[in-house]
Amino acid sequence: MAQRADAARSTSALTLSVKDLSRSPGFSREIHETVATPKDFGVALVGVEEGSPLDLTARLESVHEGILVTGTAVVDVVGECGRCLDPLDYELDVPIQELYYFEDSAPAEDEEDEQHLVVDESIDLEPVVRTAVVSALPFQPVCREDCAGLCPECGARLDDDPDHRHEIIDPRWAALTELVDPHADTAP
Repeated sequence: MAQRADAARSTSALTLSVKDLSRSPGFSREIHETVATPKDFGVALVGVEEGSPLDLTARLESVHEGILVTGTAVVDVVGECGRCLDPLDYELDVPIQELYYFEDSAPAEDEEDEQHLVVDESIDLEPVVRTAVVSALPFQPVCREDCAGLCPECGARLDDDPDHRHEIIDPRWAALTELVDPHADTAP
């Protein structure tokens, strides 16, 4: 499905003019931009805060079909561990590669392949960067791979007390506990 939104009228900070590259195969330019991260760069437990710095380093290269964008986006990810709910904060480097087609060079629309277009000699990198960042975020973020999480019975943090246990009594035998004096010595 082609992105036919007018990139020239886009309010995205990631909209770039490619007038100097348009229809000049072989020409390229490097960019390094730091912009405020737009909203909705994340999932339930982890994401990039709106307004935080998004560093984009890329090479824009004119090819016969359009403009090839290859580079890296660097963002600060914040959220919480999916096991223990401790805060997370780390840097994420995400590779970006996308071909923005000239309108007359775009292949026939395929429902499964999203195609981005050069519109009015501009390209909007926001949807491509958003997709790359959100796709790189973990589905179940953890503070450490060996995080033990929380006790399902009481919510205690299991990393703080590795010997934490609850005595689980089968409800069918629970009535028998009344017959045993917990303070009595059971040794012969």
